[in-house]
Amino acid sequence: MRRHVGLWTGVICLTLAASPVLVGLVWVPWDPLSLGPERLAAPSVSHPMGTDWFGRDTWSRLAIGGRASFAVALLSVAAGGIAGTALGGFAGYVGGTWDEITMRLVDALLAFPALLLALLLGAAWGPGLAGVATALALFNLPFFARVARAGFRSIREREFVLAARASGARGGWIMVRHIAPNIASPLLVQATVGLGAALLAESSLSYLRLGVQPPYPAWGRMLREAQDFFPHYPWPAVFPGLALALAVLGLNLIGDALRDSLDPVLRRVIRLRPS
Repeated sequence: MRRHVGLWTGVICLTLAASPVLVGLVWVPWDPLSLGPERLAAPSVSHPMGTDWFGRDTWSRLAIGGRASFAVALLSVAAGGIAGTALGGFAGYVGGTWDEITMRLVDALLAFPALLLALLLGAAWGPGLAGVATALALFNLPFFARVARAGFRSIREREFVLAARASGARGGWIMVRHIAPNIASPLLVQATVGLGAALLAESSLSYLRLGVQPPYPAWGRMLREAQDFFPHYPWPAVFPGLALALAVLGLNLIGDALRDSLDPVLRRVIRLRPS
């Protein structure tokens, strides 16, 4: 992995995108909600990324808005990953009728796009982060369930699992102690790729005014507010768009690198490939 170019490229992209958010945890140069007299000002020493139509500092809003974007992405992937792994793992281990019923429910969830689900939850709960996080968690659940089910089905008849079962270990202990650690690699890859998809989906929903509500910033909402001024004043849209693109690209590259490095079949192919 130390020699994987894609991994380090992804780490650099993700670091560049997350650096304003990380710096903003300890220091924010301007109040992201305060209006200022310098409207649509170009990048300068006092405002490194310029200002928006209301004179608000773009760097400060980018730093604060990234917190919500990353928090929703992390929360939705964690919730969807835990629920999907538990559901798919149990279905793959038990098999039979329970497996068929569970996977048909998972297929039904896959039929609902995240945007449509967020619209339905937004109509029921009102716009906000709760509906967006729930929709993205339900969107991630089927992918983790499929990965976990495939892993549990392929491992449940292995010799070490049969030995644990013969020694009197309960099914829950076997699933948690013996099978789950052996499918951690594909789940980690899915989580990394899912983070990029969730981050992009959250920004899309914030762009449609379903996520963070004004005056609080989010990357998607910043793009929405800056689109009318883009032909003449591009910087309020360039910086959040660039941060979002780098974050998604970085997470996808890291996911691809982890897949290449952790999958034994792909790792063998890469080693045998002529240089």
